[in-house]
Amino acid sequence: MSLKIRLARGGSKKRPYYQIVIADARSPRDGRFLEKVGSWNPMLGKDAEKRVELDADRIKEWLAKGAQPTDRVLKFLAEAGLAERAARSNPEKAKPGKRALERLAEKKQKADALAAATAEAAE
Repeated sequence: MSLKIRLARGGSKKRPYYQIVIADARSPRDGRFLEKVGSWNPMLGKDAEKRVELDADRIKEWLAKGAQPTDRVLKFLAEAGLAERAARSNPEKAKPGKRALERLAEKKQKADALAAATAEAAE
């Protein structure tokens, strides 16, 4: 049985609240889980103490048993010092897309045409 440490969504519409749970990887997101080991309230400020609450002892036990945290939960565990998270770098993400490059080229072309027209008018 493959175990995951993941988020289970609660709360009402547009007011999310997540429980950090240990669940079988095959069970649905908000479905059956084995144990609740923490919570995350994204509605609170980033500096709020109760934003992320973790039961460190239980999480360590589940990690020792082979439970795999999801990316978001791994971020919380790394902040709490319970797990290591490799730094990520995606330089491709910052590059403009195809449509943005087309718009930039169009804008430059118009600016060049305007500059040429004003230079002709000045002569």
